Amino acid sequence: MHDDDSTVNEAATAVRRSPGRTATTVGAVAAVAVAALAVALWSTGPGNKPAAPAAGAPPGTSAAAPEDDDSGQPAGRPLTPFDTRYPAVSRLDAGLLKAVQEAARDARADGIEFRVTSGWRTRKHQQRLLDEAVKRYGSTEQARRYVSTPQKSAHVTGKAVDIGPTDADDWLIRKGARYGLCQVYNNEMWHFELLTSPGGICPSPLTDAAG
Repeated sequence: MHDDDSTVNEAATAVRRSPGRTATTVGAVAAVAVAALAVALWSTGPGNKPAAPAAGAPPGTSAAAPEDDDSGQPAGRPLTPFDTRYPAVSRLDAGLLKAVQEAARDARADGIEFRVTSGWRTRKHQQRLLDEAVKRYGSTEQARRYVSTPQKSAHVTGKAVDIGPTDADDWLIRKGARYGLCQVYNNEMWHFELLTSPGGICPSPLTDAAG
């Protein structure tokens, strides 16, 4: 039972046990019950539920909850492109980091805030993500659609960054070419790399990470 349900029941019991109370007292008790019910409805409303992981994202790449790893990505706290005290950001390719920061400043003027949900990764962390994806999807072949090997991952070389939330991804997909930033995979709207010169034309996204 929810705590607010108990508050409502206690209020009702108080009324039954004191039938001689004035209408003012009864009204006050009713007000408490209504307030408790309002809290219950607010706490379970759709706007107050935790964000769901990005669709199709394998373990460790969720835009909602990056894991605390040896790449310096803090658990439950997505970074901004300016959090350079963390290796996940500071060890990004210099050109990529500059482009993302420039885009983040311009997006902020449009009311959009960038979050780095995953940046530079160690080989060890990349392998762990791949192993988790194999368990989740049942085969290496399927897992490779979402997670590259440590030998091929652009995250390991610092040449890829995952950006969230969805409105930031949408902004970058539409305007990223101004900074040379391009969506790489159709099934990962959050994954961006420098694939063109600023103001150029982005290549068509690949189907997935398997190529």
